[in-house]
Amino acid sequence: MQTRLSEEFRGTSVGAEAGEILQRCVHCGFCTATCPTYRLLGDELDGPRGRIHLIKQALEGEAVTASTRLHLDRCLTCRACETTCPSGVQYGRLLDIGREVVERKVPRSRVQRIARRMLADFLAGPLFAPAVKVGRWVQPVLPARWRPGRPAMAAKPGVSAPAHTRRMLLVRGCVQPVMAPQIDAAAVRLLSRLGITLLNARDAGCCGALHHHLTLPEGALERVRRNVDAWWPLVESGVEAILVTASGCGVMLREYGHLLRNDPQYAHRAERISSLARDPVELLAVEAPRLANQVPAGSPSTRIAFHSPCSLQHGLRITGAVEGLLRSLGAELTVVTDAHACCGSAGTYSLLQPELAARLARAKAQALEAGGPELVLTANFGCQRQIGMATSLPVRHWIEWVEQRTTESACD
Repeated sequence: MQTRLSEEFRGTSVGAEAGEILQRCVHCGFCTATCPTYRLLGDELDGPRGRIHLIKQALEGEAVTASTRLHLDRCLTCRACETTCPSGVQYGRLLDIGREVVERKVPRSRVQRIARRMLADFLAGPLFAPAVKVGRWVQPVLPARWRPGRPAMAAKPGVSAPAHTRRMLLVRGCVQPVMAPQIDAAAVRLLSRLGITLLNARDAGCCGALHHHLTLPEGALERVRRNVDAWWPLVESGVEAILVTASGCGVMLREYGHLLRNDPQYAHRAERISSLARDPVELLAVEAPRLANQVPAGSPSTRIAFHSPCSLQHGLRITGAVEGLLRSLGAELTVVTDAHACCGSAGTYSLLQPELAARLARAKAQALEAGGPELVLTANFGCQRQIGMATSLPVRHWIEWVEQRTTESACD
C-alpha cells in the first residue's frame, strides 16, 4: 500500500514502523472474513481493512474524527486478521500506533479519560482484591438482574511445593490471582510433580496490558519497567523460563522487548524477558507421555470443548498443542465451529463494549455447547469468565483439569 506520511510522522520511529506495516497490506480483504466485528456489523470500517485505511489517513494528515476513534475502539485486538493475512501485516502493532495518534488528535472528554484511567488502575491496583471480597459477600442479597450468571469463584487454595533444581518464574498478574487463584495453584502443584519449582517475584503486578489496550501508554510502560526490575534478579539467577498461565498476559510479555526497544536502560533486559516468556503448554506438551503415565488406570474419558483464546492462537501462535495434550490424557474433544472466533472478553472490552461482547459470548457459548461436552476448558481467565456468563456448563482453565487428572496416581 502506497503511503505518504505527513510531516509530523516523516523521519520518526513511529512513522517508519507504521509505514513498513502499511506497505505490506495489499488490501486483499482476506482479513474481513475472520474479523468478529465486521461479521457482526457488516461495516467495512469495523473490519481490519477499513481500520487500516483510517489509520493511514491519520498518518497522512487527513481529518480525524470521533467516528474514527469509535471504529478503532470497536476492535477487539483479537488478531485473527494477522493469522489470516497472507502478507504478514502486523495489524496489532499498527492499531496501537493508530489509537495513540487518534487519541491525541481527537481527545476524549475529561470524564471519559478519568473513567478509563480509573478502570485500568482499579483492576490492576491494590483495591481490586478487597472490592471482590465485598462483592462476594453482598452477591446473595442482590436482585437477580444485578448478578446474571456470575460464576462462583473458588476460595484461595493452599500451595505447598518442595524446592527443585529446575526453577522458573511464575507471573501472578492482577485480576486472575484475585478471582481464580486456583489456576496458579494447580500450575505450582503440577510443575512440582515434574521437578520444577515456580518462583514468585515480589513487587511485580499487572503485566501492563490493561493500560496498553486502553491507550494509556505511560501507565503501561510504568508497569512494564516495574516488572522488569522485579523479575531481573531471578533472571540473572538462572530461571530457565517465565511462565504465564493467562495467555493474554503471555502476549503482553512477548511485546516487552518491542515496547522498550528505544529505552537504553531497559531494552536489553526487556528483550531477554520476552525471549523467556512461555505458555504452560509449551513446557507440558513435551511431558505428555510422562503425564499420561500418571493418569490412573481405568479413568473414564471426559467430553471436553476447548476454547482456544485469541491470545493463544493468534497472539502467541500456539495451535493444537493444548488439544493434543488433553487427548493424550484421555479427553474426548468435541468439534467447535468457528474455533478461531473471539468470545468477546478482550480485557476490558466486555466492560466498554458490552453489547458487542455479549453477542460474541452467546455465539461462542452456542458453538461450544453444540458438541454436548461435559465441561469447557480454556487458557485465559478473561475468556473463562466471559464464556461462563453465557453458558451453564462449567468453564475452567485447562491446567486445572490436567493437574486434577494426574493427581490421584501421583499421590499413590
